[in-house]
Amino acid sequence: MSVLSKAVNRRIGQAMHSYSMLADGDQVLIAVSGGVDSLVLTWILNYWQHKAPIRYNIQAAYIDNGFDSQTGDRVEEQLQKIKVPYLIKKTDFWNKATAAENGKSVCYHCARLRRNLLFSIAEQQGFNKIAFGHHKDDILETFFINLLYAGNLSTMVPRQKLFDGRLNIIRPMAYLEKKEIQNIAEEANIIPVKNPCPKDSNSKRQEARKIVESLSDLDPKVKSNMFAALSNIRQGYLLDNFI
Repeated sequence: MSVLSKAVNRRIGQAMHSYSMLADGDQVLIAVSGGVDSLVLTWILNYWQHKAPIRYNIQAAYIDNGFDSQTGDRVEEQLQKIKVPYLIKKTDFWNKATAAENGKSVCYHCARLRRNLLFSIAEQQGFNKIAFGHHKDDILETFFINLLYAGNLSTMVPRQKLFDGRLNIIRPMAYLEKKEIQNIAEEANIIPVKNPCPKDSNSKRQEARKIVESLSDLDPKVKSNMFAALSNIRQGYLLDNFI
């Protein structure tokens, strides 16, 4: 039995094709957090590397924020099991983030520091793509976070060009749901590493996740309809800013 079902494999291919995520000769840096999503993404890109009609290179990168001394070792074990080249960077980002603004917006500062380091690694080592393990649920949750807390209609996109196109962020699992990713992890014997961040279970994303789950409980089709709505914008029926 294949780890990837035909339906899941097809939707990964659809996402990659629809947003032209991979091209021959691409150098792809995979942003690994140690969670199930990024580890499964690493497994998928490694698997596709052997079956795709194009050639591309991958390297996983784990940014150790300095929470403890064991998490990085556990992530390394999983990357070794997946058999991909990897890079582990130890930092003190947690201390820097908590010191910024007297401890305000810790998550924002921590994420910004990680992203900037990933961009720097990509530039220095010649990567033109950075792959993130975000999926359909993440995209919907981000929409609600921006709607409820930022007052705008936006979300993360499956492919995003940065720095005049010199670097692209790609999200190959954009069409997959969280439960499907968890199934892949189980079949591939991937063991996620618990996030040691003390704020991991206390964030606006957790609140948005509850909203998405509660709406999905009302009708199983709601999640797919919401996702389809994000690319079916009727601009003429949104409010204009006349101020």
